[in-house]
Amino acid sequence: MLNLRMAFFHVIIPAAGVGNRMANVLPKQYLQLAGKPMISHVIQVFFNNPRIAGIHLALSPEDEFWRSLTLNPESKLHLHYTGGASRSETVLNTLQAIDVDDEDWILVHDAARPGLSAELLNRILDTLENDDIGGLLAMPVADTLKKSDETNHVKKTVSRQNLWQAQTPQMFRYATLKKALSNFDGTPTDEAEAIEALGLQPKLVLGELSNLKVTYPHDLQMLEALFEQNMKVKN
Repeated sequence: MLNLRMAFFHVIIPAAGVGNRMANVLPKQYLQLAGKPMISHVIQVFFNNPRIAGIHLALSPEDEFWRSLTLNPESKLHLHYTGGASRSETVLNTLQAIDVDDEDWILVHDAARPGLSAELLNRILDTLENDDIGGLLAMPVADTLKKSDETNHVKKTVSRQNLWQAQTPQMFRYATLKKALSNFDGTPTDEAEAIEALGLQPKLVLGELSNLKVTYPHDLQMLEALFEQNMKVKN
């Protein structure tokens, strides 16, 4: 019998990392940005979108930040203490912990990428909701690329033609993503790499510069300035 059920959109936010490169005691997703923890901004953009059916926050079993939080049973935010040794393991553990349809869409978004706009989220949903494979947000590489040797001397210049810098969300069907992560030989750097290993070609959807991942302290400073500017415009 043909399944006519509409596919739902679910979000997994891997938030089990410690963010060593930020040189901070707190995991970077809990650092303050515009008056609240960075991860709060991440969650809010998905909360505000009525097309998102569920938000699944994947935490470290040792995470104490959320322990005292009591969620409304009707809330679309769900906590999972499914953190693994790597991002891909955390995502796979969370896929195994949630109950969704095989054809539902899973959007995986970085906990330290708080600049995702409502417009950009809708762009990836609109672009990929009828796609056969799925895809990811990305930005064309603009700078000249250099490949170095072991002593940090330039070995050669690399053509930037057709090169993109991956962002998130990355959006794939539940069953396909679970299969890709389960069968990957090694540790993929992102979900798209695991999908590629199945012989599939994810679609690239144009992202935004503001949708950057906070990796170093200056990244947070840049976003702080951007958020302050946006607040001034709104007011």
